[in-house]
Amino acid sequence: MNSLYPKLAVQGIRKNKKIYLPYILTCIGMVIMYYIISFLSYSKSVHNMKGGSELQTFLSIGTGIMAVFTMIFLFYTHSFIMKNRKKEFGLYNILGMGKGNITHILIWETLITYVISTASGLILGVIFSKLAELVSAEILGDTWQLGFNIDIKSVIKTLLLFAAAFGLILLNALRQIHLSNPINLLHSDKTGEKPPKARMLPALIGAVILGIAYYISCTIDDPMSAISLFFVAVIMVIAATYILFIIGSIVLCKILQKNKKYYYKTEHFVSVSSMAYRMKRNGASLASICILSTMVLVIISSTMCLYIAKEDNLQVRYPRDIIMELDSADNEYMESLQESIYKTLADCDVKYDNVLEYRYLSFGAIQKDSTTMSIDGDFSDFSKVKQIHIIPIEDYNALYNKNETLEKDEALIAVKKCKYDYDSINFESLTDLQIKNHADNYVSNGEAIASIFPSVQLLVSQEQFNKFSDYFNENDETAKYYYGFNIDCTPEEQIKIFEEISEDIKELQKSDSNFPAVSSRCAEKERSSFYALFGGLFFLGILLSIVFICAAILIMYYKQITEGFEDNGRFEIMQKVGMTKVEIRRSINSQILTVFTAPLIFAGLHICFAFPIIKKLLESFGLFDTGLLIAVTIGVFLAFAVFYIIVYKITSRSYYHIVSNKEV
Repeated sequence: MNSLYPKLAVQGIRKNKKIYLPYILTCIGMVIMYYIISFLSYSKSVHNMKGGSELQTFLSIGTGIMAVFTMIFLFYTHSFIMKNRKKEFGLYNILGMGKGNITHILIWETLITYVISTASGLILGVIFSKLAELVSAEILGDTWQLGFNIDIKSVIKTLLLFAAAFGLILLNALRQIHLSNPINLLHSDKTGEKPPKARMLPALIGAVILGIAYYISCTIDDPMSAISLFFVAVIMVIAATYILFIIGSIVLCKILQKNKKYYYKTEHFVSVSSMAYRMKRNGASLASICILSTMVLVIISSTMCLYIAKEDNLQVRYPRDIIMELDSADNEYMESLQESIYKTLADCDVKYDNVLEYRYLSFGAIQKDSTTMSIDGDFSDFSKVKQIHIIPIEDYNALYNKNETLEKDEALIAVKKCKYDYDSINFESLTDLQIKNHADNYVSNGEAIASIFPSVQLLVSQEQFNKFSDYFNENDETAKYYYGFNIDCTPEEQIKIFEEISEDIKELQKSDSNFPAVSSRCAEKERSSFYALFGGLFFLGILLSIVFICAAILIMYYKQITEGFEDNGRFEIMQKVGMTKVEIRRSINSQILTVFTAPLIFAGLHICFAFPIIKKLLESFGLFDTGLLIAVTIGVFLAFAVFYIIVYKITSRSYYHIVSNKEV
């Protein structure tokens, strides 16, 4: 009897290959993806690349996301298999097998599936891991290394994760078998669904939740609010999508059935009645496809935009090749810093140009009302925090060859990541400034781009600048001196010169114990880390999108297969009373047109309303090119729509073959 269970398990998998093969292939694919992400997060070769450690940080996050999604998705998709296997298990039970015997069969099926999935997935994962390593090197702009290795830690993590996933799947399957009687199992495929009695209230709740989520997205004013509210809006959209698709399926079927001109046509009657037969499950599947499609569109469009614009963002973040910031606006120290820089450049025989030089004071403030800023307020409410930059008007004029003049209580204003249209700005207990005008230029040193908080830049008189400086000196905050410049040499030489300048400044600080701290940056030296940030996001986005796309495809396929077996009997009866193959295909096409386009349309709608909040989130990373974001989003959506239609056309063939008795 012991050898019977493995034979029955293998036979069950072979006889149900139409539903088991896609499931096993998907499991293999997820094993491959998880191993590759885990492998790259531990790879010494990746770590030694420029920006490799930053990339591995993102990949480590990716392994966590993959682990959670794997558990949820495999658990969800296996329910389709159980739906189709219950009749078979019910037959076993009626023929004399106890539930204990069926339990042994399920254990062997799960074990066989686990071994095939993990063994095949790990072999292919090891093979493709080198290709993934090469792609990582290309994204980071580094050279790749020869050699091939297997990461044992990643192998063990993969085996344990999928052992846990298959263990939970087995427990759920056993629960369903032990809670059902043989008759229910035998007729499980013929059990319809009763629509909920209260349809309008859930539909109204879903519409309100979706409306609130859309409102949040469309009314976001700054990136900080976008960060804090993004996941709230996402959860609301997911919940509303499921409610509206489930209830919407019910309402749609009722409307179509009441429309006699539409309903009592050969190509519509069977499809609408079939949808009504499984309203709630139909809506849940379509909602899942819609959510996965939206996730793919958001991830790919966002990360692709960041990757495409990475060089532009680097130039914005680091406006000069070499940047020095002195923690003092004292003329003596400013001149000493300049002399040290000039001496090093002269020794290296390198010319410099495009100097960016000015003094500034930076501090945080809470916007209490439209015009009042509190310097000593409660900073726990991040949505009200503003980063304030004070710059003398003389420095601004020198930078942009302007001739602006200001009274003592006047200021010019420039902003980033927010709006300010008021004619005054008041700093409690410090000063009250009248806004003379908006400045033509925002003095950019990259700080406003790097900060997640909105920035307000005020150009003030020298007297007012001194007033701010004196106030903050008492609170251990000092005005700073910014000095940046470009040099005409190779990237390697830039890094070498930067390091020499930094060493000379250290010597200057050693000789004078009172010399202020100096923060130094080099664009070329930071390039690898910068590329790793956006390259890592894009690479992780690609990997996760592949997983989500595979999930959507599998749900589409199982939806067609499951419904095909359920509808087979109905179409068989209709053929006996005269329904032709052509009419069957028309009915199938009617069902696809009626239902399957809904997830794509809703995904497009979600993207449109999510655009404002996504735009604000990307501004936190320094992407302000709205045109690029629009173009990429539209392009990604159109490409995905073509792919979506192709997948549904392919999967609908399986449905057609089943219901037309070409293949049962």
